Amino acid sequence: MKLGVVLQTDPPARRVVELARLAEEAGFDYVWTFDSHVLWEEPFVVYSQILAATERILVGPMVTNPLSRDWSVTASLFATLNEMFGNRTVCGIGRGDSAVRVLGGSPATLAALADAMRVIKGLASGETVTYRDREIRIPWVRDGALEVLMAAYGPKALELAGSQADGVVLQLADPYLVEWSARLAREARARSARPAEGFTVVAAAPAYVGAHLAHQRDQVRWFGGMVGNHVADLVERYGARSGAVPRALTDYVASRPAYDYVHHGKAGNPSTDFVPDEVVDRFCLLGPVEAHLERLEELALLGVDQFAVYLMHDAKEETLEAYAERVVPRFADAER
Repeated sequence: MKLGVVLQTDPPARRVVELARLAEEAGFDYVWTFDSHVLWEEPFVVYSQILAATERILVGPMVTNPLSRDWSVTASLFATLNEMFGNRTVCGIGRGDSAVRVLGGSPATLAALADAMRVIKGLASGETVTYRDREIRIPWVRDGALEVLMAAYGPKALELAGSQADGVVLQLADPYLVEWSARLAREARARSARPAEGFTVVAAAPAYVGAHLAHQRDQVRWFGGMVGNHVADLVERYGARSGAVPRALTDYVASRPAYDYVHHGKAGNPSTDFVPDEVVDRFCLLGPVEAHLERLEELALLGVDQFAVYLMHDAKEETLEAYAERVVPRFADAER
């Protein structure tokens, strides 16, 4: 199982670049960032600096969306970075949350997302695609390639990810929910015309290595609120007791208050006080490094190909160091 790290592009950008460099030194394979252009700095500008300061890691958004940029612009951004640094980008994409909602918009439809994935991947790879009823290609792309992974929670989104994306991003680390989600995506893959091999499952959640569990929970409780935004959409679509989505995912949002995106993805987010400790413990990786290893090995056995650490708390370097010493070697050995 490969390892990634997820950062926010908070200013100063040089701090983000330094954390990415430290992640590469620690043995991580991927550096992801949020993509919400009002709340944080523009990630594609920062990616160019990360790629220039590193040698092998892949970078990309977790996740972008079909609404913030024209799809051809998004494809050109990836293709430009790949031309400069040698196919070292990856595209995580979803329907849209903070980047869209902070402007008063709504997430994209799954149909629009499906079209966006096709156009972005095709153009960034140098292919000719149909876009806005025209045949277009980016003529300067040579030997381009782009893996497109789709973030998904509900059954229909998981089916789309399995049938049309190169992989699925599951933004939680609960083994039960990861197994349920990955199974639906893989079943859709098996029904599709695309080969099952090469389909990537990424699990992503906060990881905080340390001894003070209560403090760790408070530092990452924001994650349950972020997941809750998507779960609330599922409850609205399917109903809380429909059986379409596991109650382990839906029950805790029953008392969810109004959500203020000003605090999105940040420790101490007051909009996430409703998230109970039980959900924090299930969704995130907390405690001593031994507890992290146990959960990560369980996820690997479920077929997770990459675990990406959300690094939004007050022990960033300490967690990177602990993973470098104990976690990275364990999984590097497992891949040999």
